[in-house]
Amino acid sequence: MTDEQTPAEDVAFEADDASQEIEALKLEVAALKDQALRFAAEAENTKRRAEREMNDARAYAIQKFARDLLGVADNLSRATAHSPRESQDAAVTNFIIGVEMTEKELQGAFERNGLKKIDPAKGEKFDPHLHQAVMEQPSDEVAAGGVIQVLQAGYELMGRLVRPAMVAVAAKGSTGAEAPAEPTAGANPYASNGADTGGAFDTKA
Repeated sequence: MTDEQTPAEDVAFEADDASQEIEALKLEVAALKDQALRFAAEAENTKRRAEREMNDARAYAIQKFARDLLGVADNLSRATAHSPRESQDAAVTNFIIGVEMTEKELQGAFERNGLKKIDPAKGEKFDPHLHQAVMEQPSDEVAAGGVIQVLQAGYELMGRLVRPAMVAVAAKGSTGAEAPAEPTAGANPYASNGADTGGAFDTKA
């Protein structure tokens, strides 16, 4: 304290100095808090990115393995579709039952691991995201753009297409009735469906 300062002035000076120090500390705390929040957000983003990459890697590994098994599933499906179910031979009947049980167990294993079969019903609208049209033909049972026949079932793994279903599609001018549209999950069932029938086909003779 100088000779000219009174005790009151000295107290005021110290209070002002303390106030400035408190303000500086508040700014420092706010900066540190902002920095901590940025680090926390960056850590969370890194964690999510690592989880996503790990899930993608796991899905890719399963997808490759699943694709290798699709040929087995196709052969079992053909075997059951053309099996002589009317056979009177007990050995043949038991063999057919065994093949059908094997196919059922394989499909069950697929479903338990997130591999879903794409097998559109007759008359279902062609979906270019899930189906591949390998031929078009006129039909008096299915409307234009509808699936007439599934030539080979498709599969998707956890929403990721592994193989499209190969289908025959009703050509333009077909006179069959349109299949009722199924509402998408979460969509308003009373909303009108503005999608056009049919669509662009990946047509191969």
